[in-house]
Amino acid sequence: MTPIRVLVTDDIANTREDIKRLLYFEDDMEVVGEAGDGNEAVALALELKPDVILMDVNMPGLDGIGATEKISMESPECAIIIVSIQGEQEYLRKAMTAGAREYMVKPLTSSELAETIRRVFETQKRRNQQFAIPIHREEVHSKPAKKGKVISFFSTKGGVGKTTIACNLAVCLARETKKKVALLDLDLTAGDVAVMLNVNAKGTVSDLAREEESMSLSLVESYMVPHLTGVQILAAPGSPEQAELVEASHVEEILKTLVHHYDYILVDTAPVYSDANLNILDASDVIALMLNQDLTTLKHVKNAKEIFTTLKYASRTKIVLNQQSKEGIKIKDLEETLDTRLSATIPEDQRVVRTAINKGLPFVINQANAQVSQSIYQLMEDLDLEKPKDDTKGSGKKVVNRLFNF
Repeated sequence: MTPIRVLVTDDIANTREDIKRLLYFEDDMEVVGEAGDGNEAVALALELKPDVILMDVNMPGLDGIGATEKISMESPECAIIIVSIQGEQEYLRKAMTAGAREYMVKPLTSSELAETIRRVFETQKRRNQQFAIPIHREEVHSKPAKKGKVISFFSTKGGVGKTTIACNLAVCLARETKKKVALLDLDLTAGDVAVMLNVNAKGTVSDLAREEESMSLSLVESYMVPHLTGVQILAAPGSPEQAELVEASHVEEILKTLVHHYDYILVDTAPVYSDANLNILDASDVIALMLNQDLTTLKHVKNAKEIFTTLKYASRTKIVLNQQSKEGIKIKDLEETLDTRLSATIPEDQRVVRTAINKGLPFVINQANAQVSQSIYQLMEDLDLEKPKDDTKGSGKKVVNRLFNF
C-alpha cells in the first residue's frame, strides 16, 4: 500500500521533529519533507506533491493562513491541516476561508494526529477522483448523464426558515412540473421535514446508513415516504445520537443514486460546515443561502459568502431573503453589505406560515393565494429551475477545487 505522503511545516525545528516522532510508527504514513516558513511550504508543495500538509499558523514572512491560500490555489490536490496553539473562532474562520480541510489545536497526541491525517486524506482522495477534470474524451462519454438538479438550503444561523421554504418549494415543484421530486432531510440532529409535512417515517436516513449493501435506487426508495403531493421524503434520524451513524460517504452515495432517477433533489442541511454538508454543497446545482433582516444572520451570511467564494461555490449560490418585512435591515443595506443583489425574497406572513406548520400542510396548498405562497412559485424562476414544459437542463455541476473539512 502506498503510504500517505506528509509535508510538515513549522518555523520551530524542535516542533517539526516532535511531529515526525509522532508519525514515526505509522506504517501507512511517510514524512516526505519539512518547511520552516510559508514560502518554503508553497515551493515544496509544488515540488513534492504531498497528500497532506501539516501547517503551523504563526510563522515569519508568509504565515500559515497565507501559505494555505496559495497552496489551495496552486496545488488544490493537497489537503491542508492547520495546526496551531490558538483555538479561537476567528482562526477557524480564517483557516476555512483559506481552504484548510481541518484545524487542530496543540498539543497533539499521536493517535489524534494520525487519525485526522487518514480521515482528511481519504476525504480528499474521494473528492479528487469525483471532481477531477476529465483528460481523455472517452472518460467524458463513460460518465452517466446527470438527470436531476440538486437544490440545497443552507445557513449557519438557525431559525431562518430554510426547512419551511424547502418543503413548500418541493411541493410546488411536484405539483407544477409533474416531475419526480425528492426531499432529503439531512439536518441529521434536528431535522423537522417529516413533522412539517405530517408524514410518518418508519425508516430514516440513519436506518438506511446501517444497510451493508450498496445504495441502489430500490434500497434508497424503500426508506423514503411519499407525501400526498407525490414528493418522496427521506427523513432525518429520529434522535440526535442516531446522526452519528450517517457518514459523509453515505450522503455522497445517496445523492449519486437519486440524481440519475429524480428531476429535482431538494436537500435541507444542518447549520454547520461538516464533511457531509460539503458533499451536499459539492453536488448542488443551486445553493440557496438563506438570509433574514437581522444583524446576526447578516454576519453569518457574509462569512458564508466569503467561504463559498473560496470553495468555488459562488456561481451556484443564490441568496434568498426570507420573512421580508418593513422592519429590520433594509434590503438596500443588506445588498450593500453583501456586495451582491438578493436572488429572491419571501415575504413575512406569520399567521399563514404558523398555521401551515401546525396543520402539517404546506401553505402553497393550504393558502395557495397568499402572497407568501405566490412567492414560492416565483422562487422556481428566481433559482433558475425549469419551467413545467421546459426539458432543457442546466450546465451541471462546476468543478470544485478547494474544500475543507471540520
